[in-house]
Amino acid sequence: MSKLEIQYPPGGTPLDPNELGGLIPKYITTQGELNRHERENIVEAADWALGSTSHDCLNITFCFDLHKRMFAKVWKWAGQVRLSDKNIGVPKEQIIMKLKPLFDDTAYWIENETYNFDEIGARFHHRLVSIHAFPNGNGRHARLMTEVIQTVNGERPFTWGSSDLYDSESEARKDYLAALRQADQGNYQALIEFVRS
Repeated sequence: MSKLEIQYPPGGTPLDPNELGGLIPKYITTQGELNRHERENIVEAADWALGSTSHDCLNITFCFDLHKRMFAKVWKWAGQVRLSDKNIGVPKEQIIMKLKPLFDDTAYWIENETYNFDEIGARFHHRLVSIHAFPNGNGRHARLMTEVIQTVNGERPFTWGSSDLYDSESEARKDYLAALRQADQGNYQALIEFVRS
């Protein structure tokens, strides 16, 4: 098992020992090395995901494939549903049954213009984060999934506070987490404003 000790930012999802044992590059021992490897992998995935406007993205297959592309060079469990309950998210047994209605609802909102597109993106993002389908990387995955939906539908990408949301000390991350907590209560206004700030 790796000697890596992860420093989780506020709102981060801690890994259990089995999940931590899924680290592929065993030479990684510092948080900085892990962050660099994950970011390099995510950049490749983002180039693929945002490089086309023809993705059929509102389905479980694409959702899991994108997570795999984002983390497959770093974690063995990339693209696999989490097998443990976390500090956030639905019980692990409910993940798949919660994802399908999310994709169906989002397709309906788009087709029927139920909300403007910024609100559709904010609502989709919040629900995907709330499900927390994977052992880790859920926020980053949900942001990229939202970007893909925006791109496929000809919308401008969100700015997400124009900051690195993985930086635990950034005001943007604090604002992001606060907006998600308000969305938990059914108030999406702060999140809708944040995604364009």
